Amino acid sequence: MNGSLLVDKPSGPTSHDVVAFVRRLLKTRRVGHTGTLDPLATGLLVMLVGHATRLAQFLVADEKEYIADIRLGVATRTYDAASLDETAVRWAMGDGRWPMRSEVERILPDFLGTFPQLPPAYSAKKVGGRRAYELARKNADVDLKPVEVTVRELELLDTSAIAHRPSPIVDDSLLRLRVAASAGFYVRSLAHDIGQVLGCGGHLEALRRTRVGRFRIEDAATLEVLEAAGVHTVDRLISANDLLADLPAVRLTAEGLRRAGNGNALAPEHLAGTRVGSTDRVRLLDDAGDVFSVAEARPDGLLHPLLVLR
Repeated sequence: MNGSLLVDKPSGPTSHDVVAFVRRLLKTRRVGHTGTLDPLATGLLVMLVGHATRLAQFLVADEKEYIADIRLGVATRTYDAASLDETAVRWAMGDGRWPMRSEVERILPDFLGTFPQLPPAYSAKKVGGRRAYELARKNADVDLKPVEVTVRELELLDTSAIAHRPSPIVDDSLLRLRVAASAGFYVRSLAHDIGQVLGCGGHLEALRRTRVGRFRIEDAATLEVLEAAGVHTVDRLISANDLLADLPAVRLTAEGLRRAGNGNALAPEHLAGTRVGSTDRVRLLDDAGDVFSVAEARPDGLLHPLLVLR
């Protein structure tokens, strides 16, 4: 029972709640994921099961894509709708109108490319060994440092076409964006910063993750579907080969398998017919064609196993 399960997380449960759900469903403790979603967010969670949990280090850096709803006029301390209370700062537009679409489109290029982004105070980032949100909840100073992130695509969408909200509210204070960004990017910070630049405040009202790397939400299953499938959920597991499809594959000889299993470096004679060039990392396959290890090509021409799946 090893591989990946694509889950469409609903709003409400934490990512850890989904991990617990999959553990119970598949009756295994070895379950993880490749990137947290906030409780209010929905969408794609790439779950890892069994030996595949060890592959997380190669997957957490995958680009993520989101559909984000930003509500203008109200700034919150968490930068999202989780803190819509008396602490929220509400703007009243002096001229009686919200920013026009052309005004929004004019400022969006400022959030494209690679730049330093300040994470929200209410985040899991560590400050002095403690989670930032623990300090923020106690009104303590949260001295976070900007983190370099990359936004490859940022598109303003038509709010009249809302796929993930059953009762859309269409008004001029709602912005919908499609965001393709690097791992570590906070869409909540984007919502807050856009509100600040527009001069009217803003917070993230809803968020849906639609893609992680090459995996898309269309291929994910809801918790209800997985619950109904029960033990047959194992039939939906994606193999380690498919998870690492972006890495070149190299089949090992019997001696290569022995050496890789012991963590020893591999020379060309330990590979079955395929030579490796300057590729940084490769999949090492056993005689059945399954992923046995992931190795890194070093300057000395040898392959050095980074881990063994067993």
